[in-house]
Amino acid sequence: MSTEAAKEAGKRAAARAALEHVTDGMKLGLGTGSTAQIFVELLGERIAAEGLQVSCVPTSQATGRDAQRAGAPLTTLNAAGWLDLTIDGADEVDPALALIKGGGGALLIEKIVACASDRMIVIADDSKRVETLGRFPLPVEITPYGWQTTCAVVESALAEHDVDACKAELRMRRDEPFLTDEGNMILDLPLKRIGDAAALERGLTMIPGVVETGLFVGVADLAIFGTAEGGAETLSAA
Repeated sequence: MSTEAAKEAGKRAAARAALEHVTDGMKLGLGTGSTAQIFVELLGERIAAEGLQVSCVPTSQATGRDAQRAGAPLTTLNAAGWLDLTIDGADEVDPALALIKGGGGALLIEKIVACASDRMIVIADDSKRVETLGRFPLPVEITPYGWQTTCAVVESALAEHDVDACKAELRMRRDEPFLTDEGNMILDLPLKRIGDAAALERGLTMIPGVVETGLFVGVADLAIFGTAEGGAETLSAA
């Protein structure tokens, strides 16, 4: 089995295990990314097979389209008010369930939705499990206005934190800056190692022009890691 095939099998195993936490009548937050996309597909199959009654808040336009194709009923966070459960992927997960998210560019809405839920379950293939965050570049969502100044301030602030690199790179899509669904830009920070994720999150969000970071600290309640063999391991927050 190739590496990519093993990752795909792990994603599907994690998504299938997470589906067992969904019960009739739930209000669900649906994450963004390849693993969340598989969960939405499986959720749609269960809705069709069992008549499962749920209402779903998508965290991106792409997830909304996936949910519509899967037959999952959609609502808004304003209409739902509060959610029972959010299920989302992650780019990295450490032993304390601190996360790096935002590889797909939906970190702001993902964090809003996750924090408006009773519980958040993270689903990922086993390769996303790390001892220390930072190998995956940390996404930071910023306003387009004055973005170069914001970028310079972010790089300067990194020198005050326990990280191994202090560089910020503007995310591009072909020859244009990548824009989120909310019209913001993203800086990717290849930090290599993050010694104190909570301190870094606090420090970056204090910078004017920074909208949100891809650090999710103290948000996830459970992580489910799928394996290439189709099994799944569950890790709870301490």
